[in-house]
Amino acid sequence: MLVEEVMTPKERLVIVSPMAPVREALNLMKKHKVKAVIVDKSGEHGAYGLVTFKNVLQSIVAEDGDIDLLNVYDIMNSPSVSVSRKLEMKYAARMMVQNSIKRLLVIDDNELHGILTMTDIIGVLLEGLDV
Repeated sequence: MLVEEVMTPKERLVIVSPMAPVREALNLMKKHKVKAVIVDKSGEHGAYGLVTFKNVLQSIVAEDGDIDLLNVYDIMNSPSVSVSRKLEMKYAARMMVQNSIKRLLVIDDNELHGILTMTDIIGVLLEGLDV
C-alpha cells in the first residue's frame, strides 16, 4: 500500500502563512480540531513547515506566556520531514517509529500533496483486523 492511499489529502489540510501570528495558528487548530497546521512555503523554492501544539507550548514557556510577540515563522519546524506519495506505507511507518515522528508531510517536486500521521496508519491497520 502506498502513502498516497493512506494520507490525508491536501484539500483537507489546514495551511497557514509563515508570517501569520502564532495566535492565528492556534485559533486554526482549535477551529478545525487538529493538532498541527501546515506552514506554507514562502516562495517557489521554499520549504513547507509544520506547527504543532508542542511548538506553541514551547513558545509560550519561552516567551513567558506572550505568544503575541511571535509569528508562525519563529516557532515552526522547517523544513518538515517528508516522504513521497509513491513510497510504500511500511517504509514511512518504519521511519516514523524509528525517529519518533508523528507526522510526515507528503511532498513531490516540492509541492504538498498531503500529510501522513500515525492516526492514518493505525486506521488502516485497524481496518484490516477482524474485531
